[in-house]
Amino acid sequence: MFDVKQLLEHSGYIVLFGSLLLELIALPVPGEVLLSYAGLLIFQGRLNWGLSILVAGLGASAGISLSYWIGYRLGKPFFERYGSKFHLGPDKLEKTSQWFARYGNKMLIVGYFIPGVRHITGYFAGVTRIPFRKFALHAYTGAFLFTGTFISLGKVLGPKWDEFHHSIKKYLIIGGIIAAAAVVVVYLYRRYREQIHAGIKGALGWALRTFHSLGRVRFWVTGVAVVFLGLFALMAGMIQDLLAHEFAEFDRVASYVVHAAGADFNPEWIRIGSEAVSYRLLIPLLVLTLLWIWKKGRQRRLEALFLLLVLVGGEALDEGLRRLFHRPGPEGLMNTFPSEQTLMVLSVYGFAAYLFVRHSGRAWVQTLLSAVVLVLSFYVGVCNILLDAQFPSDVAAGYVFGGVWLSLNILLLEVFRWLQCGKDGPRQRPPDGRI
Repeated sequence: MFDVKQLLEHSGYIVLFGSLLLELIALPVPGEVLLSYAGLLIFQGRLNWGLSILVAGLGASAGISLSYWIGYRLGKPFFERYGSKFHLGPDKLEKTSQWFARYGNKMLIVGYFIPGVRHITGYFAGVTRIPFRKFALHAYTGAFLFTGTFISLGKVLGPKWDEFHHSIKKYLIIGGIIAAAAVVVVYLYRRYREQIHAGIKGALGWALRTFHSLGRVRFWVTGVAVVFLGLFALMAGMIQDLLAHEFAEFDRVASYVVHAAGADFNPEWIRIGSEAVSYRLLIPLLVLTLLWIWKKGRQRRLEALFLLLVLVGGEALDEGLRRLFHRPGPEGLMNTFPSEQTLMVLSVYGFAAYLFVRHSGRAWVQTLLSAVVLVLSFYVGVCNILLDAQFPSDVAAGYVFGGVWLSLNILLLEVFRWLQCGKDGPRQRPPDGRI
């Protein structure tokens, strides 16, 4: 590894391009470490940031394209016979084949972040004759995302590279695995959603025998239920880690990265971000949402009641949790776990966005509002870390607890809506196609 780093210092972009090309044809080159070290050289002014990402991305794209065409030309019989000699034997190819068959070629993007997977996906894509256009779209996107992420993190770490790059690599690998799992879950839900709905009806018995009467909303309910269960399990894990005092390394690394990346942030924008859940912003949001409910809603009182429940109940939940865990935060602050700001911004803004989306028949509204809520939630969390008001683990816990509270209230709203429809008579489908 020392020799490769020396070569990178002396030959720069040529080594960066060649190393990524060689790694993506399954040669033993430590790509993550090399990319993050290139980021350190950028911090020192010895390489250019944009040019390094371009060269590394092109090298990774060239390498995975070469492995694609090798796999395409040689075919599956060759790798079944000889692949084990260079770590591409029948077992590994068969496992990857099952991944692609089940989860689609979007795994080409997240696979870059999983060691051992990115080295063989190109070969497999060629062996299985995935159309090159479809392969290139996902593989090249993943190449630039992968190289850009590690180079940028190396630049942010700067003088702390030796101390933190192993931890950063570990967390990114975990993130890649989580992203891959999310792709799998989404794919399975989309492909087998009718079977999932049938299973839910069978498992819950008579209470949901008329589940089909929910119409298109049943897809939302099933998806939200899956999210709720996943976040609830994650919440339990975070509580266990908190009690075992296992957040210290994560807080130290994440806090350094956020402060280094946000060193040039405008203090006024940071202050505004930290006040996103102040009542002078929440009250106009509530008024606007209530007006939308009054104009578009068919069960106005129920929706307005749940909107207020999300706000008031969220405040009570956060206060109770922070008093329960009683965790001391940075700068001598007390009771910072979970973050009030991230819990409230995700749950309140998220629920308001859900009501807007539910009564709109336009797909772009769903995409836009979902993106706004996610970006705003992330921004609020970053601002609170930059202000040293909360630990990164406090912020992350706020997202998880907020997601649980949001998904629970969406589920309860739809269940109560369904029960109310059962009392009032059969539900009529809206003429404008809204759900």
